Amino acid sequence: MQLKFSIIVPVYNRPEEIRELLESLDEQDFQEEYEIVVVEDGSSDSSEEVVKKFDDNLSISYYFKPNSGPGDSRNYGMQKAKGNYFIILDSDCILPKQYLSEVQKELNQEFVHCFGGPDAADASFTDVQKAINYAMTSLFTTGGIRGGKKSVGKFQPRSFNMGISKQAFEKAGGFGRIHPGEDPDLTFRIWKAGFNSRLFPKAFVYHKRRIDWNKFYIQVNKFGQVRPILNKWHPGTAKITYWFPTLFMLSLCFSIIVLLAGWVVPIALFGVYFLLLFIHSLVSTGKIKVAFLAIFAVLTQFTGYGMGFLKSTTLLNFSNREPEELFPKLFFKRK
Repeated sequence: MQLKFSIIVPVYNRPEEIRELLESLDEQDFQEEYEIVVVEDGSSDSSEEVVKKFDDNLSISYYFKPNSGPGDSRNYGMQKAKGNYFIILDSDCILPKQYLSEVQKELNQEFVHCFGGPDAADASFTDVQKAINYAMTSLFTTGGIRGGKKSVGKFQPRSFNMGISKQAFEKAGGFGRIHPGEDPDLTFRIWKAGFNSRLFPKAFVYHKRRIDWNKFYIQVNKFGQVRPILNKWHPGTAKITYWFPTLFMLSLCFSIIVLLAGWVVPIALFGVYFLLLFIHSLVSTGKIKVAFLAIFAVLTQFTGYGMGFLKSTTLLNFSNREPEELFPKLFFKRK
């Protein structure tokens, strides 16, 4: 197919974020025509004036709609788009100048109807952002797939850096109302519709997460709550590895308890793991402070995800209520 890219960006009260993303799009080395569709999801702090400043340099359109969540906003943008291949980005991403060229290169070499790319930490990120990025992408955490591992079976793209053909979007029906988790849910329905997905390892973005430790815990806790719901909806996709953060958390608690009784071996094993994390993050980032913060970030990630996963699994298995009744905060209502 003759590719025509449409970049879809939902934004909610983040005009400064969208400015940085559009600046990085303005600096792309990509030579073909493409469009950008910005969808304002009911924001009180509008991005319209920021978007207008790029009218002369970029083919860009701006739409405002009532707040109904990022998934529904992406669907809205794809319905308005003129291209036949959609690239979905979060507003807190910054693109390296070769991003679009790498996407085109991958699609020309081996076309696929759905792709995902990794995220990386830019040198300008704060130490906390770098530590959280490490926790979310490292091979030593549950973020290994997102971090760019190539051999992962059927890759599950994430919507901060995701591509989907117009054909696959129309057949799969777009994003659902669950959030977070709308991206793997869509990917599973894309698979069921007969399409495949693939990782584009060189099509990475700098994901500038603007979150503190509390927000990070809430985010990963929601990730943990969502996964059992997805397992229930798509039973063939469930994996034993999804239990890892919960088992890690429970094992760490057990190790601390038995340490009080004089048994040091279990906690020593955790000590070895944390040492490996420290060394790997130090080598990866080159900063001792980030290496220490990375340990805390991983502990936050595993605890938040593990607690959410355990809670959701328990409620779903011992209640006759539907997920939307049990977890109303995980679902947006369409308007």
